[in-house]
Amino acid sequence: MVKTMVFIVAISTFAAITLGVMSLYWLLYRPQSAATERLKRLGEVHGAAVAPSSVGHVESNAVAGVAERMAKPFSRLAPPSAAEAHKLQKQLMQAGYRSPAAPVIFRAIQLTALFSFPAIVALVCMWLARPLSSALLWMLVAFVAGFFLPRYGLRKLIKGRQQRVRWGLADALDLLVVSIEAGLGLNAALVRVGEEMRIAHPEISEEFELTNLEIRVGRERDEALRNLAERTGVDDLQSLVAMLIQADRFGTSIARAVRIYSDSLRTKRRQRAEQAAQKAAVKLLLPLALFLFPTLFIVILGPAALNLIDTFGKM
Repeated sequence: MVKTMVFIVAISTFAAITLGVMSLYWLLYRPQSAATERLKRLGEVHGAAVAPSSVGHVESNAVAGVAERMAKPFSRLAPPSAAEAHKLQKQLMQAGYRSPAAPVIFRAIQLTALFSFPAIVALVCMWLARPLSSALLWMLVAFVAGFFLPRYGLRKLIKGRQQRVRWGLADALDLLVVSIEAGLGLNAALVRVGEEMRIAHPEISEEFELTNLEIRVGRERDEALRNLAERTGVDDLQSLVAMLIQADRFGTSIARAVRIYSDSLRTKRRQRAEQAAQKAAVKLLLPLALFLFPTLFIVILGPAALNLIDTFGKM
């Protein structure tokens, strides 16, 4: 059994070192594409004011392509089903990763964590000369951690992005009402709001710009708005999309509907803040009970306890 574990650890270490060296080689010495070389030459001829952004975009695409090529062998080890792949694509989209290679890279991260964590734990146990039963237990814990940690990280990313979209949606709706009442159409108002919210709330700005791009390429407005709600997964934005589609279908005033929804969203946002403030007192009970109260007891009752110990010692 020990020989088998040593063999598995050796194979895992060799594979990790080999993949690491190949990754460094492709990232540091990757071949330049013709477009990248041409953009660099244009930057050298016409100055650095035009070329850097384009070159950076091409370089980022090249890095994404290298990551995709490296992740494909890992993804072939455990190919997901169609439903699971669609669900993973939707989750990554809600987290802000819209690249077609994002599911493949995430699966590669999952498989790497799944096998590298037990290998590292096995190496540490061998170095510390742990018994076999203890090493197997820690390897099982590392295997479970490697399985759940990427999913937990993805859920945290989704939750954080949805929270940022939710808190910035009220400001975006106020700007949308002002733009529509100033005479702009819904598409132009979305573009204007996206431009104004680019610094304060970049997530909402990006989503509105993508929605406008979908409308410009020929998609129906209803479909583009539904895609907006699906990309974010925010319930408030889904309600807004349903209200906009209904107002557009029945010919009612979009500005009036958005203003009413903005007022209700402001009220809901204030209620959420009050709810979070009320929960804070309950959440503080556990840290107070674990850390603050024992310290107070030691400071207050410590001298009295020492005096009692001295008194009983003299008796």
